Amino acid sequence: MASQKEVKSRIASIKNINKITRAMEMVAAARLRRAEQRIEDLRPYSEGIRKLTRTAAAHAGSIPRVPAMEEREKVETVGVVLVTGDRGLAGAFNSNIIREGMRTGQRVREEGAKASYSVVGKKGVSALTFRKQEIAGAYTGFTDRPAFADAREIGEAMTARYVDGEVDRVELIYNRFVSPLTQHVWRQTLLPLQQAEVIGEGAEAEAEAEAEVSEAERFQAKSEWFFEPEAEELLTRLIPEYVTISVYRALLESAASELGARMTAMRNAAENAESIMDDLTLEMNRARQAEITQEILEVVGGAEALS
Repeated sequence: MASQKEVKSRIASIKNINKITRAMEMVAAARLRRAEQRIEDLRPYSEGIRKLTRTAAAHAGSIPRVPAMEEREKVETVGVVLVTGDRGLAGAFNSNIIREGMRTGQRVREEGAKASYSVVGKKGVSALTFRKQEIAGAYTGFTDRPAFADAREIGEAMTARYVDGEVDRVELIYNRFVSPLTQHVWRQTLLPLQQAEVIGEGAEAEAEAEAEVSEAERFQAKSEWFFEPEAEELLTRLIPEYVTISVYRALLESAASELGARMTAMRNAAENAESIMDDLTLEMNRARQAEITQEILEVVGGAEALS
């Protein structure tokens, strides 16, 4: 059995850990509400730009002369963008994305193509570097508070790689925020636009909700559309914006998911620390009792020896 002094030292260490984890939980909770609000503000615009892009694509003709919409006959390289965090201590937040990225890479290789990774977040960069995966682009230092400029940089880079023929498809993998306790891994095809889709738990329900149209939208669908400029020219402006908005939404969803996962992980850690402190307190009491008993035995033994 450990001595009373050793148990007290362990209790002091656990108590410090408890204070740190509680503080991190409170910080994450305070920042989470702002992150949720940013997502709520962006989602309607994101859905609107997606619908407008689809409408313009439908009116531009079956094969519009837009480089970002040109489907490749043979897919040789797939650009995979992983959105992770710059910091850990967030449960399985980062590992889920890395695991899905590895599965996607394996699936791409089974199709006879090559996976070219671009990674957002230091954790993803270090994980892929450790696995000896080639990283085409690394974006770090802003995952906790992403700005629109960060999304534009990533979106323009991926669009340029697609237009230049470096990749034949672009897929985006990120955590979608549902609640502080729940985050779903989503895989979204960004380019080409004809193959754009979102895969993941809850994706079908959101697609159905987005497909629901109002009475005004049904009336508009039956109307004749006139575009100024022409739909084909409009697409050349819309697609980069669509890609950037999609990336920005993924960054915001990921930031909120990271805060939710960290808040939950720190709460669990704090509760575990409290449970350990209770066990150690009980152990300390037993050690104190054993020491007192031993002292009494020594006194009695000494008294008997003198008599």
